[in-house]
Amino acid sequence: MRKQLSTLVVCLLWSWTAVMAQGGIGMSPNGKISVEVKDQCVVIQYGQQLVLEVRTPTDQGLLFVGKVTADYQMLTGKRQHCQNEANEYQVGKAVLRIYNDGIALRDADVAYRIPEGTPRWMQQWCDSYEGFFPFATTYKVEPIPSYSGISKSAEGWNNRWGYPALIEPQKGVFTLITEANIEKGQSASCLYNDGEWFRVTPAEGITGKTSDHTPWRVVIIGTLKDVVESTLVTDVSKPCRIADTSWIHPGVVSWVYWAYNHGSNDYDIIKKYVDMAATLHLPYVLIDAEWDEMKAPYTIEDAVNYARSKSVKPLIWYNSSVGWVDGAPTPKFRLNKSEDREKEFAWCEKMGVAGVKIDFFSGDNQKNMDYCIDLLESAAGHHLLVNFHGATIPRGWQRTYPNLMSTEGVYGAEWYNNVPTFTDKAACHNATLPFTRNVIGPMDYTPCTFSDSQHPHITTNAHELALTVLFESGLQHLADKPESYFAQPDQVQQFLSELPSVWDETFLIDGYPGRFVILARRSGHRWYVAGINGLDVPQYFSVSLDFMQNDQKITAFADSEHSSWDIRTMNKVPREIHLQPRGGFVWVIE
Repeated sequence: MRKQLSTLVVCLLWSWTAVMAQGGIGMSPNGKISVEVKDQCVVIQYGQQLVLEVRTPTDQGLLFVGKVTADYQMLTGKRQHCQNEANEYQVGKAVLRIYNDGIALRDADVAYRIPEGTPRWMQQWCDSYEGFFPFATTYKVEPIPSYSGISKSAEGWNNRWGYPALIEPQKGVFTLITEANIEKGQSASCLYNDGEWFRVTPAEGITGKTSDHTPWRVVIIGTLKDVVESTLVTDVSKPCRIADTSWIHPGVVSWVYWAYNHGSNDYDIIKKYVDMAATLHLPYVLIDAEWDEMKAPYTIEDAVNYARSKSVKPLIWYNSSVGWVDGAPTPKFRLNKSEDREKEFAWCEKMGVAGVKIDFFSGDNQKNMDYCIDLLESAAGHHLLVNFHGATIPRGWQRTYPNLMSTEGVYGAEWYNNVPTFTDKAACHNATLPFTRNVIGPMDYTPCTFSDSQHPHITTNAHELALTVLFESGLQHLADKPESYFAQPDQVQQFLSELPSVWDETFLIDGYPGRFVILARRSGHRWYVAGINGLDVPQYFSVSLDFMQNDQKITAFADSEHSSWDIRTMNKVPREIHLQPRGGFVWVIE
């Protein structure tokens, strides 16, 4: 009888959804999001509050098509088991899906209205996506001269923006705008604005065969908790195309570049980072640029063999040779042609290389998107993990090609090497990224730097440690030098040795972009709770972790007012948190 009633309820909901659509209103399965077509606009409400208007070229109403479900496993990301459902509609020639946490739209002519006065965190466009997400309430901001691809309106304001774009259209209600499921024959897009209207504009350079449909235009909608925990970008992306994924293993990496502001042409320095990985039980070491110019008498084969002798799996760097080429580091032009790429990846596989970091792409045009897909497919054929740098942001490839472990596309710790700007802005920026860039996919920020590189940092040690939990990446590169990590207390070294890069669950506990963030992530039977202060003043918070048992074994890492660390063991989850200026904390809960 219960099964019959459940079937009846489902049938009634389907019938009600279809009737509502015929009346002009579409709904998410959970009823929180509603959509109506008015005056060539898709008008989106959340809890009966207007959150976004999307301009389309039709006034035709919504035609209910059917239910769409997503239920799949991920090898990386904020959770391994992902589930979602949507009601799908036809709107003229466009396809619209209304999910429980947002909408996805396939349409060639889309623009979003962001009214003046709306709080927003948006990045001015540059081809590497290495910029800040400053808080603003207006589009009237000056272009940043150092950015590539800048564009000005007639009034002189910046009018080109990258994804993702986070706005707060109603107090406590947020929308995050991005796109997903880039396929061959498609370019990625960005936003150009004419006043309050921000139009989706594909990148220049369409060549050869093009796709018969657009990527999904994605808008995640809800509370900040809904936004941060959403998997909508991968929900709408194509399923895994790799038959055997048993060889794909995310993990933590020791990384040479940050401390030396240079590549990997020195065998003795490479050995230091291999030894660090072995001592801290990290599975990977990255041998960065210039390994093909290693100082005699050593070669890349010597470095790879040394890593393998220590049971550390080596990753090696390549120049994509489509972006920065002249004056850029080597090796170059080894991956551009199909036959060269196959030869190079076969050599990597035979030598025992576990993956490749490919750097310096040149924007979002169709040629680059096709090239990235070719690289992912070829690398998978040779059991190679992939990390894209100087590249576009994630748009769902991490589901389709799970050997894609991470993507840069972020203003990360590497910038301590380049300009002094990051020193004063890092804390606020770090407290913004979990609500913006990292929502949409893995982010190779290269966190956890206790020492200084070319320019100093003023975030605390506990803030830096917290970034390893707050920032999700299938390959989590530890950027600091070996002697800096070995100078830390034994508990910190053990924390790094046991640090997961795969999460079973992710929950936002509290936060607000730029001010603070507190996240909880689970790996197996162990919880990691981490938080940071984005402000230059202390902050105090009350927290509730009702989904956890009260009696636990907790190792707590925090800032001390009198030394570098305050590390304690506790049996109960604290209810209050005190964060020092630009400070942080981590709890490891067994």
